[in-house]
Amino acid sequence: MMENGKGPLGRVRKYICLLLCAALLLPPLRADASKMTDITSESIQAIESQISSAQEERNALQGTLTDLQQILRQLEKEKSDLDSYVARLDQELNQMEQTIQELEGKIRTKEAEIDDTQHRLEDARIEEERQYESMKTSISLIYERGLVYMLDIVMGADSFADLLNRVEYVNALVEYSKRMLDGFIATRRIIELYEEALEAEKNYLDEARSAVEEEKESLEALIEEKAREIQAYQENISTQAQAVAEYKADIAARNEIIAALEAAAEAERRRILEQNGKLRTYDGGTFAFPMESYVRVSDDYGPRIHPTLHVEQFHNGVDLTAPRGTAIYAAYDGVVIAAAYSQSMGNYVMIDHGDNLFTIYMHASALYVSEGDVVSKGQKIAAVGATGRATGNHLHFSVRKNGEYVNPWDYIVK
Repeated sequence: MMENGKGPLGRVRKYICLLLCAALLLPPLRADASKMTDITSESIQAIESQISSAQEERNALQGTLTDLQQILRQLEKEKSDLDSYVARLDQELNQMEQTIQELEGKIRTKEAEIDDTQHRLEDARIEEERQYESMKTSISLIYERGLVYMLDIVMGADSFADLLNRVEYVNALVEYSKRMLDGFIATRRIIELYEEALEAEKNYLDEARSAVEEEKESLEALIEEKAREIQAYQENISTQAQAVAEYKADIAARNEIIAALEAAAEAERRRILEQNGKLRTYDGGTFAFPMESYVRVSDDYGPRIHPTLHVEQFHNGVDLTAPRGTAIYAAYDGVVIAAAYSQSMGNYVMIDHGDNLFTIYMHASALYVSEGDVVSKGQKIAAVGATGRATGNHLHFSVRKNGEYVNPWDYIVK
C-alpha cells in the first residue's frame, strides 16, 4: 500500500476528506422538518390551534351581547299590561345576567390560559438560551479546532475498514451538530408561536372585559327603564283610589302565594307527624344578616308613606339597597320550600325554619338554591337584583311567624 496520498487508500482518504470539509463548512441554512422533534409537529399544531381558537372566540364575542334597542322596541308592545311587561323584561334581565356570568367565566378561563402560555413562553426562552450556548460551544469546537483534529483522524487511518470507522465517528459529530441546530430553530419557532398566542389571548381578554362592561351597562339601562315604566304606570292611573287598589291587589297576590306555601309546609309537617317523624324546630337562635353588604335601609318594616302613591301603607319587610349581584344569605338553618319567580316578587326564595317560622327573600337577580334544599345559616342562596315589581336593585326581606308578618329586626343581629 502506498503512503502520502498515493495508491487506492490515499485517493479514497483525500476524497472523503473533501466531503467532510464540505459537510462541516456548509451546515444547513434551515432545519430539515423530517429531523425535528415533536416540538415541530404536535406542539406547534397545538399552539397554532390555540391561536386560531382565540381569534374565533374574539370574533364571536359581539354576537353574545344583548341588543338593547331591539329589546326596548319589543317591550313597547307590552307596556299596556304592567304584569306582562314586568315578566317579559325580567326574562331579558335573566338572560343578560346569564350572558354576564358566562363571559366572566370565559374571562377566568382565559386568564388561566394566559398564565399557562406565559409560563410556557418563559420555559421556551430558557431552553432557547441553553440550546444557543450549547450549540455555540459545539460549533466552536468543530469549526475552530475540530476540523483539523477530525481530518487528522481520517488521515491517520491505516486500513480501509479503519478509515470507514473513523469517517462514521466524524459523521456522527456532524449530525449531532445539525440536530442541535434543528432543535434550536424549532425552539425559536415555538417561542414565536407562544408570543403570537399570548397576544391573541390578551386581545380576546381585553375585548371580553369590555363586553362584560357593555352588557352590565345595558342591564342597568334596562332596570332604569323598568323603574320609569312602573312609576309612570302608577302615576298615570286615573285615580289615587285605583292606584291604592292595585297596590293592595299586588300585595294580596304575594300573600296568596306565600300562604299557599305555608299551607303546603303545614301539610308536610302533619304527614311527618303521622309517620312519627321528627319535625324541624326553631331553637330560638339569632338570625344572620341576610346580605353580604348593603348601602342603606331604603324602606323599613312598619307603617310608611308609599314612595309613589303618597299614602300611608304598611310595609311587611325590610328593603336593603345594594349593588346588583350582592350575595344574599339564608338567615337561619332551614328547608327551601320555594325558589321561583312571580311577577310581583320577582325571583324569590322562601325558607321554612320550623315552628311556623319562615323567611322570604325577594327581587333576586339569580337563585342558587332549589325547592327541597336544606340550607345552613349564612349560606349563599341568591343575589340582589330588581326582578318583579322593583324599581331598583335591593333585597326585600320578610319574616313570617304563625301566618303573620313580624318585624325582621327582632330576629336579626345588626
